[in-house]
Amino acid sequence: MTEEIYDIAIIGGGPVGMFAAFYAGLRNTKVILIESLATLGGQVTALYPEKTLLDVAGFAGVTGENFIKALNEQLALFPVEIRTSTTVDDVKEHNNLFIISTSNHQKIVSKTIIIATGKGAFEPRKMQIAGVDDLVGQGVHYFVKNKEDFRNRDVAIVGGGDSAVDMATMLNNVTQSTTIIHRRNHFRAMEQSVQKLSESTVIQETPKRVIEVSKKYNGQLELTLSHVKDNQMINTITVDDLIVSYGFISESKTIQSWQVKPQQENFSFNVNQKMQTNIPGVFSIGDANHYDGKSDLIAVGFGEAPIAVNAAIRHFDPHRGGPGHSSSLSI
Repeated sequence: MTEEIYDIAIIGGGPVGMFAAFYAGLRNTKVILIESLATLGGQVTALYPEKTLLDVAGFAGVTGENFIKALNEQLALFPVEIRTSTTVDDVKEHNNLFIISTSNHQKIVSKTIIIATGKGAFEPRKMQIAGVDDLVGQGVHYFVKNKEDFRNRDVAIVGGGDSAVDMATMLNNVTQSTTIIHRRNHFRAMEQSVQKLSESTVIQETPKRVIEVSKKYNGQLELTLSHVKDNQMINTITVDDLIVSYGFISESKTIQSWQVKPQQENFSFNVNQKMQTNIPGVFSIGDANHYDGKSDLIAVGFGEAPIAVNAAIRHFDPHRGGPGHSSSLSI
């Protein structure tokens, strides 16, 4: 029995990997999409399905959940093979083909590879205060998957980036009160998000930091705040929930164990204008790659996906024409 050979294997089933798989289907290639998590959608599905995304072309504003739903509907237009709960343990090259070994003892053979893994596995940056991790699930949260869990509750959010600011304004529609605590007077989020925060009823505690978290007899949390400059206690606030939004730490230890190991810089693969790594036939898109002027945005990754797919096709079939315009196709 002849082993099945794919034209393109896409590793990573976040939004950018999903769109790349769709586009590969649009170009009539035999493509497989491999994702380590149980569902597609990457960080959008795992971390902020309720968050409204504002920087995706074609959407005035769309929740993460609905965004991934739309991508799944788009992906279903073509017979793309999808394997979830599948981690790539190793990639090696043999006879101008790539042999992909997976965690569930599968072997996948492909002519080219597109890496769309983001920055790799991710975990939240922890709050460095004694006893806080013991309260996770008891009022302290690192993830918010359903805003209704916070309806009519007093909530505090620590952090000053896009995720923290957007979380504050989103939850403020359902909470009894929302407080955002940041160590600077100015937030690091997009200007429109900061303006929206300023126009809301969200309480801003700045420039302050949390120096102690304790659980009260009634189950609420008491947060002790200090001024950033002198670290002296200023005030305490009592909340039902504390959401820690310091961002995420990424690592790509799994990729480091591959036999085929493209050149990296700060967990990102260096690519040229064709999205190709230093290994012919291996491409990288989205947050997984790096080049001068790169911005880690979904919109940027969506633009890189067709570039990588078209370059991959030219790699294994240099005489193939195209791409044509999608408006001329009948799906």
